[in-house]
Amino acid sequence: MLQVTSNVAHFGSTNVNLLNVEGGRNAQFADRTNCGRLRSRSLYSSDEAKRSTGETDKDRSHIRPRSRSFYACDTDDEEPGHFSRCNAIRPRARSLHREDGKRNTGETRITAKPPIKRTKGNSNKWASKDLAGNKGSLKGVPMMTISEVDNWEISSSSGMKYGQYVDWEKIDPDAATRYRKILSSGRYELKAMGRTGFWSTPHTLRAKAYQHIIHNIESNSSNADADAYHGLVGKLFGEFQTSTHPFPKFMEDGEIPRYCLNKAGLNSVKRILICINQHFPDVTFCPILSALVSLLLHFSEDEAQCFHGICSLVTYTDSKKRYIDQTFLTSRASCMTFGDLANKYCRGIRKLIASSRQNLFEFYSDWIMWIFADLPFTYAIRVLDVYLLEGYKVLYRVALALLSLYKVSVSSRVAHVDDFKQDIKSFVQNVARHSTIDALLQTAFKIQLPTRKELTYLFNANKHALIHKDIRNKSSYQAMDFRNFSSSVVTETEMRVVWAWIPERFALFSPVQLFSTNTHGRSLSLFYSNVEGHDPTVLLLKTTDEEICGAFLSSDWAHKSDEKEFKFFGTGECFVFTLRPGMERYQRTVLQISGVPDKSDSSQNQTLTAASLDQRYKSSSFCTLSAVKFMAGDDETLFIGGDGGHALYLQADLKAGYSERCDTFESPPLCRGCFKIQSLEVWGIQHSLSVLPLSP
Repeated sequence: MLQVTSNVAHFGSTNVNLLNVEGGRNAQFADRTNCGRLRSRSLYSSDEAKRSTGETDKDRSHIRPRSRSFYACDTDDEEPGHFSRCNAIRPRARSLHREDGKRNTGETRITAKPPIKRTKGNSNKWASKDLAGNKGSLKGVPMMTISEVDNWEISSSSGMKYGQYVDWEKIDPDAATRYRKILSSGRYELKAMGRTGFWSTPHTLRAKAYQHIIHNIESNSSNADADAYHGLVGKLFGEFQTSTHPFPKFMEDGEIPRYCLNKAGLNSVKRILICINQHFPDVTFCPILSALVSLLLHFSEDEAQCFHGICSLVTYTDSKKRYIDQTFLTSRASCMTFGDLANKYCRGIRKLIASSRQNLFEFYSDWIMWIFADLPFTYAIRVLDVYLLEGYKVLYRVALALLSLYKVSVSSRVAHVDDFKQDIKSFVQNVARHSTIDALLQTAFKIQLPTRKELTYLFNANKHALIHKDIRNKSSYQAMDFRNFSSSVVTETEMRVVWAWIPERFALFSPVQLFSTNTHGRSLSLFYSNVEGHDPTVLLLKTTDEEICGAFLSSDWAHKSDEKEFKFFGTGECFVFTLRPGMERYQRTVLQISGVPDKSDSSQNQTLTAASLDQRYKSSSFCTLSAVKFMAGDDETLFIGGDGGHALYLQADLKAGYSERCDTFESPPLCRGCFKIQSLEVWGIQHSLSVLPLSP
């Protein structure tokens, strides 16, 4: 039997005597205590309090309200009485504290602990100069305020660590067994564990797993990061830990996903972000950093450990992985790479957006924020499990899975969507209505993405295109302007759709007409003389029956054969399409980049399907000549597609042709069998691009 001796516990200005309650001998005391402690004032009204204890409001003014950080996750910037999404049961404790003080009609009022007074010199330290170093106001400069914690929250500088006094292995032996298995598992076993949520519960197991994974990331980070962090904190925030700073330059809009963090946690996130900004001056654009800090802080012992984890992701040295884009150039190249993947694996969504005349760049620019800003916490943390192990490729997978779900949702209501960018943001925030996290990850890992080497090559090709067009920051990007576009074959909207289908690095540039039967005449020789030396090109054809079809051709027609035997060439980026009577694109699911010179024998020059990518691309380079029959021609005929039939065949006088089912593009006849040509055009891009060869 537990013996409670007679002692005195001090709560404010009132003393409460704790009596011996063994066996319930003191009925009066037992009646007053019930569960062994006085009930929190926030749980009942003042009238109930008087009836249950016989005390007045004045007598009970010392009672400490419950810690709001322990029971609820509410935002500090909401008004008293407001019920947040995370705290729908009751408003925050501090608000009730103030309201109780107002209702108290006696002489004694319930007041919060007064804030610490500071000298004017300290409070104005960060507002004394503008960014140019001149005295004056910082008006117009976005600021980040590091404030004090609420009175009833544990101080962020107190050194408290969650569960530090508990032997968790004895409480949950299964978690201890799982952790030992994590420590003894190799890379592939850990990948399987992460994908299935092996360490998702309890939280202490995930925290240990994260530290084990981060420790094994190849990077320039070290244990000295903790000392560096403490030095930065002392330098930037001083003794009182309260100051105001400009937003870090790598934050695009200054928003920080809270993920149920309380005010102390949010202040810690701000401190870490400001220290990252000081520690890594070369990181100039990385919108996901704030979300990564918020997520990692949940499973870190303190701010310094969280800072070390971020340092590992920023300074990674593993050539096979990528974690964080650190500039606008690399971030935009990743965005374009995702657009190329979406073009192949989520067909149709680009056509919907382009047909509505909305900006594809704006739609895809937030793709990574769908994961690390819009996804609910329970979804985002499962993605983080795998991201720490596998790197950037996981983000492509999850975003493609989200886009596939969104396509199904939006296809039935596309006419009512005014802003696709905001619509998918809302969809992802409410993704639980459409899929569980396990189903989402299963869909993501079923996608047969190209290898990391090929993705890296595509990323570099996109980055090269951005540099070629001198797009190095967001302000230098200009949306494609089709208002002055003029064609005898297609309308402006139809050309927008075609330009949405072509690879991202080419879609950066405006279309330029290279050949037109209305201008240059009807002759294949004239056709070749005008288009040779240009790649890629888009061929548009209108029949006398008003059907419109065409092809995106990745390689230069200068590769055509000068001999009697046809020589097919091209890459897997070639595709054919129809625009009237219906819009559809046909392309075999392959990854092969246009513009790379041939470096291998013709016997090795093969374009490969997704099923054979891993086996065949390890030793061969991307090439122009191809065993797959994409395009070929001579002075008498022109073929597009040649496996199992021709997608398009054109005669020398460019007056007639035919189309049939073609296995090269897995396409049906693009128009009615034999046709007569009303008008034919070939379009190139405004500037030619040279692409660096794929390194072995």
